[in-house]
Amino acid sequence: MDNSTSSIPGAAIRGTASGVIFMAFFGTFWAYTGVMGLQGWGTALLLIIAVAIGLVLFLSAASLIRASRKLANQGSKSDLRVSKMKGKKFYFIFAGEGVAIYIAVLLCNSLGRPELIPGIIAIIVGIHFFPLAPLFQVRLYYVTGALLCLLPIVTWLSFSQKVIIDGHEVVAYMAIIGLGSALILWATGLAVWLQGKSLLSAAAAQQSGKPVGA
Repeated sequence: MDNSTSSIPGAAIRGTASGVIFMAFFGTFWAYTGVMGLQGWGTALLLIIAVAIGLVLFLSAASLIRASRKLANQGSKSDLRVSKMKGKKFYFIFAGEGVAIYIAVLLCNSLGRPELIPGIIAIIVGIHFFPLAPLFQVRLYYVTGALLCLLPIVTWLSFSQKVIIDGHEVVAYMAIIGLGSALILWATGLAVWLQGKSLLSAAAAQQSGKPVGA
């Protein structure tokens, strides 16, 4: 039996790793936004932690990519065509997200409500996960999208724009939405990485002729 035709292709695992890199980068960006909302409260330490978490996720994704290149099956021509098609759809969705964010920022500034920008961006980012879920067949993205949409709504309903904690002023909309979005994306990245590790183990087992899970 030719395991190269029956095993999980390396290209599929690299696609999963790309998702982890996406979560690592944007999770760290949101963490930076949240830390800025704290206005100097523990800034240095929190930024170090945020960068460290992002770096760990990035290196974990890189390890998946390296390991996937050692597999015999790197994907058939059909697999590569499907991957290319998905890539085009992803960039279309990503571009639409960027345009929506640009318009939202312009509207918030023109209406004199810049404090709503982080929350509206989070909602737009959350919405963009809904078409990604069926595209990449990752149902977890539905949960990620829903949480990112709910987070700003709950924050707006529960807190004023700024709060005082131990005499220190915190921009709640930035801090809560920024740090909350970072945690959601990092958790998603971890879950996707674990999925990638599972795929890699299954592919390696199929390649060696061992039963998966043996």
